[in-house]
Amino acid sequence: MRKRLLVLLAILISFSFVAASCGDDDDDASDTTTTAGGDMPETDVSVGLVFDTTGRGDQSFNDSAAAGVDRAVAELGVEFTEATPNADGSNRAELLQLAAEQHDIVLAVGFAFGDTLGPAATDNPDTHFVGVDTFVPDFENVLNLAFAEEQGSFLMGVVAALKSETNHVGFIGGVDMELIQKFEAGYVAGARAVSEDITIDIEYIAPEGDFTGFNAPDRAKEIAASMYDGGADVVYHAAGGSGLGMFQAAQDAGAWGIGVDSDQWALLPDLQDVILTSMLKPVDSGIFDAIATEVDGSFEGGFRTLDLTNGGIGYSTSGGHIDDIVDQIEEYAAQIAAGDIVVPTTPS
Repeated sequence: MRKRLLVLLAILISFSFVAASCGDDDDDASDTTTTAGGDMPETDVSVGLVFDTTGRGDQSFNDSAAAGVDRAVAELGVEFTEATPNADGSNRAELLQLAAEQHDIVLAVGFAFGDTLGPAATDNPDTHFVGVDTFVPDFENVLNLAFAEEQGSFLMGVVAALKSETNHVGFIGGVDMELIQKFEAGYVAGARAVSEDITIDIEYIAPEGDFTGFNAPDRAKEIAASMYDGGADVVYHAAGGSGLGMFQAAQDAGAWGIGVDSDQWALLPDLQDVILTSMLKPVDSGIFDAIATEVDGSFEGGFRTLDLTNGGIGYSTSGGHIDDIVDQIEEYAAQIAAGDIVVPTTPS
């Protein structure tokens, strides 16, 4: 496999970098290396994982990406390094380039890589790239993974409306931008499909371009508390690491919160009593499948959309809080998959 020597050198460099960075502040990029152990399939494929700014440990989007790579290490025997951009994301291009020089396939997690992924692919034509939530057309070495978040969010709106006792629900977005507006649009449409006169509070933590909204749990807690105080009894977040604050507010209010991306009921055991369900955006499966194509030599660039027709979007039933309405949720899901319901992608 190509780049064997570069990979070995990169591993040594990576360990050296970690040792030298122990005293750096939180704004510095982090970089670690993991190698498969035990009886693993033989492969020389190496993977570079570059997170969004919140990095591993957000208990949501980035952790789902990390789970996909961790699975590839365990099942496919790949090696990988991971890195997290600094707080303002200004070194994304640098991290992508470094990863491209070291690895066979590079994973760029998040829409914010949209501006840097194309140049990296141009400068490194022999490296394969996977962009999550990116739109980088016309590159044979770039696979864009897209998700029909509006479809899953529609189902969350259905859940909220069916479970609300006040006919009043809420939505908290991390950043007021096109991608997160898809969540809002679907959620509102789903809630109104159940109850046309339902009250829906909508608020964003940060304006477009200010990505701190995905890592501001204190602010999310304030917003959610205000919604609960105002009569909402179910609130759905699309705010990454900020969602923790929403769940804390739900617990204080004795109300419900709906999670996103990963099964947050499983990730937040201290808050399980208020996590009604989560919209599942299986970034982990998309990433694992992409790495598998690199291992077996079938990688292809282009676009892959995961939605309700191919199992790419779903919801969790952990905790049993929605067991009584699963049949109704599935009826709506079937109508969406069949094209009988077309879910909007922009707020009306």
